[in-house]
Amino acid sequence: MKVPFQALEAVGITVDAVCPGKNKGDSVATAIHDFEGRQTYTEKPGHLFVCTADFDSVLVADYDGLYIPGLHQF
Repeated sequence: MKVPFQALEAVGITVDAVCPGKNKGDSVATAIHDFEGRQTYTEKPGHLFVCTADFDSVLVADYDGLYIPGLHQF
């Protein structure tokens, strides 16, 4: 999540990170999937990503796009 966020900012795009139930300044825990072997990975704690806006205050009309980071697949 952090790399796409920083990459968009690096090319001059204003980016907000939000999460349901979270407010600006709240942290969201991330995970790192570390491949160990050919087809097996372990999940390790990642970093805390800070929300830059309140989820409930976001107005869709204020944004030109939406990026949704990858999720777990079960």
